[in-house]
Amino acid sequence: MLDPALHHLLHDGAVIPAHPLALTAERRFDERHQRALTRYYAASGAGGVAVGVHTTQFEIREPGIDLYEPVLALAADVLDREVDRPFLRVAGVAGPTAQAVAEAEIAAGLGYHAVLLSPPRPAIGAPEPTEDAMIERAAAVGEVLPVIGFYLQAAIRGPRLGLSFWRRFAELESVVAVKAAPFDRYRTLDVARAVAGSSRGADIALYTGNDDAIVADLLSDLTFDGPDGSPVTRRVSGGLLGHWSVWTRRAVELLDLVRDARAGDGAAVVELMSRAAAITDANAALFDPSHDFAGCIAGVHEVLRRQGLLAGTWCLDPAEGLSPGQSAEIDRVLRLHPWLSDDEFVAEHLDGWLR
Repeated sequence: MLDPALHHLLHDGAVIPAHPLALTAERRFDERHQRALTRYYAASGAGGVAVGVHTTQFEIREPGIDLYEPVLALAADVLDREVDRPFLRVAGVAGPTAQAVAEAEIAAGLGYHAVLLSPPRPAIGAPEPTEDAMIERAAAVGEVLPVIGFYLQAAIRGPRLGLSFWRRFAELESVVAVKAAPFDRYRTLDVARAVAGSSRGADIALYTGNDDAIVADLLSDLTFDGPDGSPVTRRVSGGLLGHWSVWTRRAVELLDLVRDARAGDGAAVVELMSRAAAITDANAALFDPSHDFAGCIAGVHEVLRRQGLLAGTWCLDPAEGLSPGQSAEIDRVLRLHPWLSDDEFVAEHLDGWLR
């Protein structure tokens, strides 16, 4: 299980960016910019970082690319050397049980604290794994490291996981959090209801991955039957988000504002509600739902490129890139909502991060 300082950090609420992958124009691993990104997240005040997840590109695992361990190792090296506060290191693990366990073992050997367990993604046309198989997979990974569950949206081939699955999942001793990212209010409530009703509910943090509803998730009181049948109210502690891999300093400030609102600051509530739609609009520019999320990684890269944190928007798959009009959409949201950007913060520190 997590040590007490990290357990407190996770439950108190943290900004956990999903770490992108820095590449050169030749699509080779760009270690200089990769280190700069890790430094940026730590300096921004994030409470952790998730490496080897969707934003890092699942292709890092493919034979001939073989970047999974090098990418995790480089982030761990930066954090070992330069960060001396509680900082949650989350490793993304994926694939069938044997692969997911092997990846968790790599992460554990590099000093990671927990894994974000991506749901299995069978080949197109292959049968979906059974609920029993997914629970057994999670339990096997949990023998290696604490587990953060992940409800992935159907638009990028996430499976439909009902209330019964999440109830069983929440009873696993290794589960420390669930990232709800189905981009669906009903399914998000299934996760919260299952955790609230679990005998382990108090030990499991709820995190948003719903990039289309970040503020709504962070402000919501979620009341359901507890394990003894009496009402239990839970809140979403923080976010583990691809959206928060850009403008991360502003994300930290947003979570601070959420804490003020929860403490009764009415002005903070009004400010958050005025920002909520703009943040969702910005996410649409970044994640490209108008093209079925085809530019969701390149959109993140484009913001980081403009700031100098990446050298370009290259992805491992040459077919992946910005969608038509996507750059102009990023221009639009920044023109309308300049407070979204942390350009000045990045410019002040960039040379040091690129050293």
